Amino acid sequence: MTDDALPGMPFEGRDRFIQAVDEAVRVGDEHAVTAQLRSALCGLIRDPGIRLPACVHDPIVDHYARRELYRSPGHGYSIVAMTWGPGQGTPVHDHCGLWCVEGVWHGELEITQYELLESDGDRCRFRAAGGMQAGPGSAGSLIPPHEYHSIGNASADAVAVSVHIYQAPIEHCCKFEPLDGEWYRRVDASLSVDRAA
Repeated sequence: MTDDALPGMPFEGRDRFIQAVDEAVRVGDEHAVTAQLRSALCGLIRDPGIRLPACVHDPIVDHYARRELYRSPGHGYSIVAMTWGPGQGTPVHDHCGLWCVEGVWHGELEITQYELLESDGDRCRFRAAGGMQAGPGSAGSLIPPHEYHSIGNASADAVAVSVHIYQAPIEHCCKFEPLDGEWYRRVDASLSVDRAA
């Protein structure tokens, strides 16, 4: 996304949404910030005066969609809406050391957290450390080094939408491809944003 495209997409209630995030990111360390953001995001999702752009409800056939709604010039954070078509999801991945707060706006998502047990070069051993089915209005956070997770829409016919608030724009991450048992191979991956439909 180019600088002239900032600060993002217009949507109903956008100013209230950004004000709530701005207030949260000023509260202190990453634990205080993410706790306040989780609470704020749960409230924003339930606020009938906030309506995300219509395009975030439109899935893309061959991958889950990432649409940046806003990038803060003052605080540096990024708000991204993700659209998950039926069966779409991520592999195990990280956020390259950035904290993130994620909330389900519409539909349901399966989220599994992973614990890194050991690494050997680009080989990593993970163990699933808990999973949950998350529905509308729920939010969670990831704070490094506890950032390894996967997200998926297990529905055969329903679309899900989630909102992710990142400490800074996330343009690359590490994805982990399964090998044998608990072993995975680390692969660097670029992340792009999809244009509004």
